[in-house]
Amino acid sequence: MAKVIGIMGESGSGKTTSMQNLDPKTTFYIDADKKGLSWKGWRKQYNIENRNYARTDKPNEILRLLNKINKEEKHIMTIIIDTLNGIMVADEMRRAKEKGYDKWIDLSQSVWEIVDAPLSFRNDLTVIFIAHSQTVRDDYGNVFTNIKTNGKKLEKVVLESKMTTVLHSVCKEGKYIFYTKSNNSTCKTPMGAFDVDEIENDITIVLEALKEY
Repeated sequence: MAKVIGIMGESGSGKTTSMQNLDPKTTFYIDADKKGLSWKGWRKQYNIENRNYARTDKPNEILRLLNKINKEEKHIMTIIIDTLNGIMVADEMRRAKEKGYDKWIDLSQSVWEIVDAPLSFRNDLTVIFIAHSQTVRDDYGNVFTNIKTNGKKLEKVVLESKMTTVLHSVCKEGKYIFYTKSNNSTCKTPMGAFDVDEIENDITIVLEALKEY
């Protein structure tokens, strides 16, 4: 089973930038938002010629890439999908004129399959899902933050339940950090992996801490 990590946060909270210290030789980047990455020089690191970058928001193509890397690209140790929301929104827009409940079942199933697939992948692989977060307030004033999804079906699935680690990326007092533990959110990390509630927003620190899990 591959390690499955979720990085959630608002736009501009440093989600993509937190990936900049990964080794491009062992990383494959799936740019589902099609917006490029957020640090200087990324085009030389991740591109089609290096065979470590794909720009697509089509669920079937992403699932094909995941399976291919798992089986054939054994030098790849980390796969990033940025963002889950880019896949959901694009799929919904392509089918905007379709009527009926079946459309929403299909849309939910395609995302669920992408998140579920790594749970049967090789043990030395890590799959990182970057996603936008949403913060809601109930009638009693309670505030809760989780991964933003399209449609009530995915809300019932709870995508975070498929992930062993979920980090909340935020900009706090001008500093970009990851929350490692739940603070009225679906944020979670394995017991004992982190001694503090906040860490520098650098995914390599996270991967190092999770080596023994």
